[in-house]
Amino acid sequence: MRIITLNVNGLRSAASKGLFDWLPRQEADVICVQELKAQQGDISGVMRAPDGYSGYFHCAEKKGYSGVGLYTRYSPDQIIEGTGIPEIDMEGRFLRVDFGNLTVISIYLPSGSSGEHRQAAKFFFMEHFLPLLQSLAECGREVLLCGDWNIAHKAIDLKNWRSNQKNSGFLPEERAWLSTVFDELKLVDVFRKINPEPDQYTWWSNRGQAWAKNVGWRIDYQIATPGLAAMATGVSIYKAERFSDHAPLTIDYDFTL
Repeated sequence: MRIITLNVNGLRSAASKGLFDWLPRQEADVICVQELKAQQGDISGVMRAPDGYSGYFHCAEKKGYSGVGLYTRYSPDQIIEGTGIPEIDMEGRFLRVDFGNLTVISIYLPSGSSGEHRQAAKFFFMEHFLPLLQSLAECGREVLLCGDWNIAHKAIDLKNWRSNQKNSGFLPEERAWLSTVFDELKLVDVFRKINPEPDQYTWWSNRGQAWAKNVGWRIDYQIATPGLAAMATGVSIYKAERFSDHAPLTIDYDFTL
């Protein structure tokens, strides 16, 4: 089973940069996308149903903002849009799809970088999402949460960690929350389980020469229950082409849908 996750920073923008020429060649079983910046009516043609795939989407109420989606070759047993928490769901940040004993979720945590009000929204999300994460961790299913969590967990996960310790995405409270997800809920950062190397990033600022100099952050994750994480066989971050300011994260699992 091959799973890809990518923050597209605008589905139409990513499409114009060749995303849907690239995707079918990857032979992925499930592709999770975030930051659609589109409403249902904006998603048509290849953006809704790439060759061989069906697409499902949870859009934000606000136009041109947030939203998550998921493409799959298989017919889901169940599709759940949203968390049941109105303040989160109005921003289109959670889409769950079940296949047999496997749950795959496309997830997009808020960014707090635009101001204190958005950091407050991020902390609200973290507080209210944690019980749902606990229930997923304990549900007895194999669960995979794919997406942009907008938090770099450790110093190895961003280039300029010293100068970012007071910035959203690397605040002590955010990092401690993610440690709770890994250490107490026992969910697994699958990429780090396989690849312990530094300089592995999935997002680069558009300012300066961040991309060219690989001054990035690893904020896109595939986070899994331990049983599924143990089946991971290979990971990669695709950088040969750029579809957005994020890079696709691909992980293969010895698991059959």
